[in-house]
Amino acid sequence: MTISRKGFLNTVGLGGLGFLFKGPSAAEAGQTAAAGAARAQARKIKITGVEIFYFDIPLNSPFRISIGTVYAANDVLVRILTDAGVVGLGEACPFPPITGETQETNIIAAKSFRDMVLDKNPLAIEERLREFGSFIHTNPSAAAAYDMAFYDILGKIAGQPLFRLLGGDDYAIETDLTCDLEAPEVMAKAAKSYVDRGFMTIKVKVGQGPDIDTARLRTIREAVGSSPRIRIDANQGWTVPQAIDSLRRLEKYDIEFCEQPVTADDVAGLRAVRTASPIPIMADEALFLPPDAIKLIKAECCDYFNIKVMKAGGIHNSMKIAHIAQAADIRCMVGCMLETRLGLTAAAHIAAALPQTIVFADLDGMNSHTIDPIVDGMSVKAGRITLPELPGLGVDVDPAFLKKLKKI
Repeated sequence: MTISRKGFLNTVGLGGLGFLFKGPSAAEAGQTAAAGAARAQARKIKITGVEIFYFDIPLNSPFRISIGTVYAANDVLVRILTDAGVVGLGEACPFPPITGETQETNIIAAKSFRDMVLDKNPLAIEERLREFGSFIHTNPSAAAAYDMAFYDILGKIAGQPLFRLLGGDDYAIETDLTCDLEAPEVMAKAAKSYVDRGFMTIKVKVGQGPDIDTARLRTIREAVGSSPRIRIDANQGWTVPQAIDSLRRLEKYDIEFCEQPVTADDVAGLRAVRTASPIPIMADEALFLPPDAIKLIKAECCDYFNIKVMKAGGIHNSMKIAHIAQAADIRCMVGCMLETRLGLTAAAHIAAALPQTIVFADLDGMNSHTIDPIVDGMSVKAGRITLPELPGLGVDVDPAFLKKLKKI
């Protein structure tokens, strides 16, 4: 017996097919409505104001690297206000020897950015950064402060910690502590104190010449023993022959990797050092923006990348660099300048979002500070960083400290 489609429908009745077209339950309908309302709010959210502050943090002592000395963390704090009542926080940490920025140039850039973003949607991050144009090249730290605040707002609107919103899960990463340039005995004493505090990775600044740098590593290794990991950072301080000589001498001290042994613009020299070095090479000052990552990969001049939010112009570009590295099977580190735990927490969210690609961390900028003005944010215990389960970046500035800051 055969039956036509029309006959079948007449036999079972249209109601008989209701199971195929079952509507949502009341709970599902409520969730759909809530999601729709959230999407509508996200489309309509506007920036109503931007507060810019001088964000000065004294240091325990001058911070010395091979190409310069920094005497204070003269940062810039940005608070982006929205008509949804959500406030996003961001920090710029100019580091003149590396980025060429100063607090004053960042203030000028931040004021220009404020004019660009008012009455616009902070969640259209790609578009907002595109509007910043060449400012990202000349003042990447100022751009990073705004980018950071945009992502803070995004996480708060979504009700999720940023690392989860970016695809991460529960995660802890180990950070090092840095010994800046001093006499070998002074650096060895500092390194030993770090190990006594539970830190098992020490970063040692070098770059002043093979003899003094070898003395530093010998003294430090003797002080801390064989267990702690040691990585070194020349900050462009060596010539190509010095770098090759130094790295061959230092191999016996079990060095994890060396950051930026030669000048940032000498890609050919960096490749020559990598070819001759028994120690893996990490690009740092040679890597600011995503196009730099592509250039370094093509040149085959490094083993690792050091991604810094302040060099990259924010979280957005940092994630792009990490994805480029992931495609090229290059592992990365998230690094820092001298940020407070506001900026450091932003970098930690990136690491937590991409744990298979970002396998190293150098997020110790607050170790040089005399005060900590940040509420919540990342915590560090015995070298292990953990992030709060709070929406957005999960940080705030102590209200009492904020009241003391000079506002633009």
